[in-house]
Amino acid sequence: MPVNIPETEQKRVVIVGAGFGGLKLARKIYHKGFQVVLIDRNNYHQFQPLFYQVATSGLEPSSISFPLRKVFQKIKNVHIRIAEVEKILSEENLLETTLGTVWYDYLVIATGATTNFFGMPGFEENGIPMKSVSEALFLRNSLLQNFEVAVTERKLEELKRQLSIVVVGGGPTGVEVCGALAEMKKFVLPKDYPELDFSLMNITLVEAADQLLSGMSKHAAQKSKMYLENLGISVRLNCKVVDFDGSVVKLESGESFNTKILIWAAGIKGQMPEGINPDTIVRGNRIKVDQYNRVVGYENIFAIGDIAYMETNTYPYGHPQVAQVALQQATQLAANLQAIRDGKELQAYQYVDKGSMATIGRNRAVADLHLLKFGGFIAWLIWMFVHLMSIVGVKNRLLIFINWFWNYVTYDQSLRLIIRPIVRTKKGGKQQIEVKEIT
Repeated sequence: MPVNIPETEQKRVVIVGAGFGGLKLARKIYHKGFQVVLIDRNNYHQFQPLFYQVATSGLEPSSISFPLRKVFQKIKNVHIRIAEVEKILSEENLLETTLGTVWYDYLVIATGATTNFFGMPGFEENGIPMKSVSEALFLRNSLLQNFEVAVTERKLEELKRQLSIVVVGGGPTGVEVCGALAEMKKFVLPKDYPELDFSLMNITLVEAADQLLSGMSKHAAQKSKMYLENLGISVRLNCKVVDFDGSVVKLESGESFNTKILIWAAGIKGQMPEGINPDTIVRGNRIKVDQYNRVVGYENIFAIGDIAYMETNTYPYGHPQVAQVALQQATQLAANLQAIRDGKELQAYQYVDKGSMATIGRNRAVADLHLLKFGGFIAWLIWMFVHLMSIVGVKNRLLIFINWFWNYVTYDQSLRLIIRPIVRTKKGGKQQIEVKEIT
């Protein structure tokens, strides 16, 4: 059954995914004479770089999320549908979704990336990823629940297991969450749990490569490692994890760590909708596109952001999977869609690298801004400013700034809430509400 969307004479652009690229594209073309249909499984845009702050009780989920319908209020030619795409029927210019079918003139796949566990079931079943607001909230709940259990624990070995945390992956997410956890350990948790000895809490960062932040400079890698170790983080390079059963993490070397919490920040893969020719799918589950972000082998299907794989002389293995690539590709594709409609020449996409940054707790960050490579307090201020300005919505920016200012002045956060989901069941004809425990 077709999804109810008004029929107009405008060319219809269907965008699947409301991440950085999808949202940017919708905002670029809605006033250019297109009908825009934006499809996402959530009714909000998520600001992924700050998921770790939700997970460590620094920010509320609502601060880094923005309702899609609020973005496009009073705009008649943008239609938002909350659904999941089940299959692309390219020969018929149709999408099959959980709401029904949607036709398109131009289809843009901007589904982003999800967690890649590299086929290791132990980590997929027991590890905690951080690729969505809900996963970040689950991690927050799990961390706080573990501390509550630790208060009642009498056995020393089990107490250490409850308190200790292993983070797998030394990219920006892994480095930033480790810094936030170290500051919680130092400034926040001893006040909440004065009966616990937090010298027993070990935070270990495991990275398979020979340096942290592999996408950044050697200077940034060395600085970040120094900052983490100064915060008491145990950094293990050239180490590969092989198994995690929910209590013990095993390394390829035979070494093991006892922990109840393993945060998986080790890899991502594209979220691939069914129906795309398998020959266009390359490593990392990404879709191969040409220089105009058009999916190879298709005339009217495009892909942008993390899901898109474009080979160039500068980036022979595809562009980095970062927000700036998605935003720039969305801007270029908006212009090219107008050119296609108007019969004009297309312009090839060229990535402009504006630099990379990562923060490691208060007053510490590393920045690679072209020829400038530096770290410390100035890099931290720049990191905060850039992220604050990138947030959708003035209110969200204000809330985040207030939270950051309060946390900086007081060395504390006030968001340490364990919010458990509820399950409604019926027993004996009566409805009961059951709180689902975090295990």
